[in-house]
Amino acid sequence: MLNRTEIVEKLLHILSKEKVITDETLLKEYSVDRYYKVETIWGIYSMPTPAAIVRPTNSQEVSSILMLCNEHQINVVPRTGGSATEGGLETAVENSIVLDGSNMKKIINIDTYNMEATVECGVVLETLENEVRALGFTTGHSPQSKPLAQLGGLTATRSIGQFSTLYGGIEDMIVGLESVFPNGEICRIKNVPRRAAGPDIRHIVIGNEGAISFITEVTVKLFKWYPENHLFYGYILDDMEVGFKAIHNVITAGYRPSVVRLYSPEDAAYHFSHFAQNKCVLIFMAEGPKGIAQATGNAIEEIVAKLNIQQVESHYIETWFNNLNWDERKVQEERDEIKETNNCGFTTEVSASWSNVYPLYKNAIDRIRKEIPDLTLLGAHSSHSYINGTNLYFVYYYDMKCEPQEERTKYHDPIQNIIVEETLKVGGSMCHHHGVGKHRTHFLAQEYGSSLYMLKTLKKAFDPKGIMNKGTIFHINEEL
Repeated sequence: MLNRTEIVEKLLHILSKEKVITDETLLKEYSVDRYYKVETIWGIYSMPTPAAIVRPTNSQEVSSILMLCNEHQINVVPRTGGSATEGGLETAVENSIVLDGSNMKKIINIDTYNMEATVECGVVLETLENEVRALGFTTGHSPQSKPLAQLGGLTATRSIGQFSTLYGGIEDMIVGLESVFPNGEICRIKNVPRRAAGPDIRHIVIGNEGAISFITEVTVKLFKWYPENHLFYGYILDDMEVGFKAIHNVITAGYRPSVVRLYSPEDAAYHFSHFAQNKCVLIFMAEGPKGIAQATGNAIEEIVAKLNIQQVESHYIETWFNNLNWDERKVQEERDEIKETNNCGFTTEVSASWSNVYPLYKNAIDRIRKEIPDLTLLGAHSSHSYINGTNLYFVYYYDMKCEPQEERTKYHDPIQNIIVEETLKVGGSMCHHHGVGKHRTHFLAQEYGSSLYMLKTLKKAFDPKGIMNKGTIFHINEEL
């Protein structure tokens, strides 16, 4: 085992000096998730600071770094954009290194004939999206973190975007990729439309949260972009159960709006105070070629009308959607407000079948109201729907009547535990798109059941020395 100084010395044999960062301020900032509010706002860094941040510029350098760390059992925390929320970027053990791929930011190829774009892991999604939109195309991927998140991290966390009901999650968009494993092996999965040559090994890498490998390159699909055909629909209604029924009826009839969202009254008031009127808000967006967009839009209006739901003017929805994404300014404004008011909030996203989603919503909300003090907002919305179910994105804010470093254990963890417990009771998934990170590992066995054997076997096979992102997905003290 090497000490901090020895780790840096070894890294400097592999990389030039400017690629090995040891600035103490940066090391502290990189010891946590970027959006873990208490750590970053109050400067309370409770996790062990890494020995170094390393910023390779190609996959061969990544391979050399991982071989060094594997030889000396140095914990590696993979990172790109830094917009994670579940502790996956925390340096949970002493003398870790942060392997930061943000300098690997080449757009390698945009192939509009074969409808693919190949990029390095550090390419910001919004940068790629702007490039392909200028050519009349889209990736179809649009999470709120689009101005900040990078393709490597989006792939590693199995992310999803606001247009998911039409285009799918990141796993539906990825054609092929390149990833480096702890022993230094560089593996490329080729770009093909589909193949049946054994298991789909893309999914060993997609969603591995840096606990198995480091993603260096990704190829994603492209789609024609028709902004002139975007259609927006908004409704207000009294009951979430009716809203779920409306979404179910549209989706199971075979229509694919790009955006489908249902907000509880509390969550709706936060986003749509100018028209929500203490009611639920239901949103649809249709897009694509003109005929498809219009047919989808007509079907939405026809299906929803049967439930006697009140429609609102479409410009409200279009304005909301055009201002939804994060950027650095919004992030800083939120941090300033939290520090000034001591009012803090988080989210927890889960998924369930159509028959279970309303009971899950009601049971979780009821329990949180009974068991958690100091709440100032508690609501939820559905934002990603499928033929067999939907997700729920719980939103909760509270006045912190404690020291900042106690916020997570007094408020966030108990709320998230309630939501996950109620989700698992109905057979849903505890993570819809933010990943396990280090904050949901204690539920892993319940989430996987008998299939946990498969996940543990993957970890043992590809990372036998346990150097990859210790404490992420698998609890830090868990024996594999």
